[in-house]
Amino acid sequence: MHKILVADDHAVVRKGLIEILKKSSDFVVKGEADSAEQVLEKIYHDTWDAVILDLSMPGKGGMEVLKQLRLLRPQLPVLILSVHPEDQYAQRVLKAGAAGYLTKDSAPEELLVALRKVCAGGKYVSPTLAEWLVESIGTDRDQPPHEILSDREYEVMRLMAEGLTLSEIANRLSLSIKTISTYRTRILEKLNMKTSAEIMRYAIEKGLVG
Repeated sequence: MHKILVADDHAVVRKGLIEILKKSSDFVVKGEADSAEQVLEKIYHDTWDAVILDLSMPGKGGMEVLKQLRLLRPQLPVLILSVHPEDQYAQRVLKAGAAGYLTKDSAPEELLVALRKVCAGGKYVSPTLAEWLVESIGTDRDQPPHEILSDREYEVMRLMAEGLTLSEIANRLSLSIKTISTYRTRILEKLNMKTSAEIMRYAIEKGLVG
């Protein structure tokens, strides 16, 4: 039986995931975490067969946690579960070392299939995501400007496009306003823009929020 850590900052979501996993004799949930710090603490002090990780964790954030998990436990499969559509984040998290990516509106059966696959050492992507990845690799289109952003810059850009102020973004990511302002400046430079409104319009036109 595989020992699973469920990490999500919403108690209702964690309970739902646990109920789904109870229906399978393959898994047992031996731990829960509601913050980035808790995830890292539990990983450091115990052994696990897989982690189900929410991408939008408070504090460091799911992407940062994923990168640290890759350093702490390189062989530990991490299945990302996110509210964000696959084309917004999946490619980035897979490049960062995630074993799979699922959206939270996926069927419970798909979660079990994905978890079995990553626990067996494989990678899991949905058929829709697999097709999208193949198409993106098979095209000769120029790299879109936002692809040159770092993962944190990309996250800040998306939050700006959702209408959050710099102060709200700072609170969401547990960073200082000064740091967020620096990210904003870098985003403007990399995208060759001058205002936050341009960033918002670009993200919306590219379908990076929604």
